[in-house]
Amino acid sequence: MCGIAGIFSLNSLLNDDDLREARQMTAILRHRGPDDMGFYNDDRCVLGTTRLKIIDLSDNANMPMTNEDGTIWLTYNGEVTNYRELREQFKLDEKHRFRSTSDTEVLIHLYEELGIECLKHLTGYFAFGLYDKRLKKAYVVRDFYGIRPLFFLTHGDRLYFSSEMKSFMDLGCFNGEINYEAFYHYFSLVYIPDRLTPFVQIQELDGGWLIEVDLDKGQMQKREYYKIRFEPDDSMTEKETAKALHDLMTDSVRRNLISDAPLGLTLSGGFDTSSILSITKKLGLSGDIHTFSIIMGESSFSEERYQKIMVDFARPIHHAIYVGPNEVAENLVIHNAFLDEPTGDGSTLPTFILAKEAKKYVSVLLSGEGGDEVFNAYETHVAYKVRKLYRKLVNRHLREAIRFVINKLPTDYKKLSFDFLAKRFSEGAELDVPEAHFYWRHALSDAEKERLMPNYAGYKPTYRFFSDLYNSLDYPEGLDRISHIDLKYFFIDDLMVKNDRMMMAHSVEARFPWVDRPLVEFMNRVPARLRIKRFTRRYIQKQAMKDYIPKAIYRRSNMGLEMPHALWFLKELKPIVEQYFSKRNVEKTNFLSYDAIQTMWGEHVSRKKDHGRSLWAILNFLIWFDLYVWNKDFKKYLTLG
Repeated sequence: MCGIAGIFSLNSLLNDDDLREARQMTAILRHRGPDDMGFYNDDRCVLGTTRLKIIDLSDNANMPMTNEDGTIWLTYNGEVTNYRELREQFKLDEKHRFRSTSDTEVLIHLYEELGIECLKHLTGYFAFGLYDKRLKKAYVVRDFYGIRPLFFLTHGDRLYFSSEMKSFMDLGCFNGEINYEAFYHYFSLVYIPDRLTPFVQIQELDGGWLIEVDLDKGQMQKREYYKIRFEPDDSMTEKETAKALHDLMTDSVRRNLISDAPLGLTLSGGFDTSSILSITKKLGLSGDIHTFSIIMGESSFSEERYQKIMVDFARPIHHAIYVGPNEVAENLVIHNAFLDEPTGDGSTLPTFILAKEAKKYVSVLLSGEGGDEVFNAYETHVAYKVRKLYRKLVNRHLREAIRFVINKLPTDYKKLSFDFLAKRFSEGAELDVPEAHFYWRHALSDAEKERLMPNYAGYKPTYRFFSDLYNSLDYPEGLDRISHIDLKYFFIDDLMVKNDRMMMAHSVEARFPWVDRPLVEFMNRVPARLRIKRFTRRYIQKQAMKDYIPKAIYRRSNMGLEMPHALWFLKELKPIVEQYFSKRNVEKTNFLSYDAIQTMWGEHVSRKKDHGRSLWAILNFLIWFDLYVWNKDFKKYLTLG
């Protein structure tokens, strides 16, 4: 995995200032690729790469890479996981002279044979800039599900692109205008949704999209080359589906284990990471694999028991990493410097800490991220089914009485406490399906956001991202629609921001076997009755793995990595929070309300209401604001990753 950056000029010739800026854009990505930095340029194009050596550790695989005659150039970030099969399938060795064993060179030669239509044959995760001097064309491409990041900025006749937003900060054309709409939605979701970014000028290329640049005509076009599509096959039987899914899961893990650099696994103790380790054991490789687990410093948030079960079962080389309030305070500012955008995801900082430790041993980590989306494991997915039954069996007046009683329950700050789940479900069950799906996940309500951002509340309601997409889909099954929503928003905009930036902060490549394209497309054909059977989440995945995984893991419920920041705010983290929530610090943002934040903080520390998730999102926004807007000193932390 690497960092990529570049500039294409649609009309005029590039000059020395462009070359200097392209080098600056690339150099700031050294944490993504510390092993080499390379450039290619001519009068219409500059490409830069910082390389992390994973496949073919020799300099022959350095980038930007070209074909034999120097007419095609590629800067590339990612892994094409079926590159060996493609090299054989299209007989590329008979047609081309290879200098390396890298997937990068396979991609170049496959493009030579098929043009940009080569994308339909790829599996894996990638973002790249490709320059075709023969056709006078260029492409900026992001993979099917938005796993590898890609941002762009246009100014005049220049197209700038990069793996990270920080590349644009020193451009002469960058004005730093804040995108208040992005933050309005951020405070509902604790991530910035869709293609919005913190800055008006910077755009994010969506998963499954590309930019085609016609350098001859001086034109560029952004278009979708891949669509997520749920097309259930009702003829699929449980037994046949489970067998086929197990084979696909095994093949995906096998392909994702290919690496010339040291490789390991994250091990949460949940079903997804445990399945990866179990398949690794089945392949006879688990004894040589490093595994890394977070031990959370609060009992209701800890999965240590299940991690130990898997370690005893598969016997990997295991590393346990403790995360408590001291570790959070120590890494709070630093991890935000690498994010480029704020996030309220409570697993982001633990992921940063895990990657720092993992880098001592490996350069690649397989992760179970994406499994909850693909296999339908979220509480909100089963809540969708429960809601229908609840509304059918319980009349409106009785539901109102139930809500009244539930809202009187005392606040419990333990993870997924009964009062939290009951309050969320009973309120959300009264809404339509997409609005309920949003409500069960939201942080601040619209009323709370109006108090927090009193002069910036005129944007469309945040739930509309969910409802507009839900209503635009023609799937008859509601579960397919909310699964699509999760892949298009939560997976890309939250989970992949967390995983990519936090792993690459320490030059560790993350891989995600459960979102490799053949597996996702297979699961999108599995009928909802097999994905959630009655009220059992990830049902068909469990059937596929039941003979290969310890029974305690098979029977356990979903949990997910999260921090007990709501509890730590009451004591250990209280001083640092109050420092950032000071009147001076809040008011310098010029759009957040100090009184609104103090009201929430007071309710939280007095245990009147659990605002932990919302306050965590606000805290990380204020830190981001210091790093990227007020002090603009994020660079001083980048060498610490």
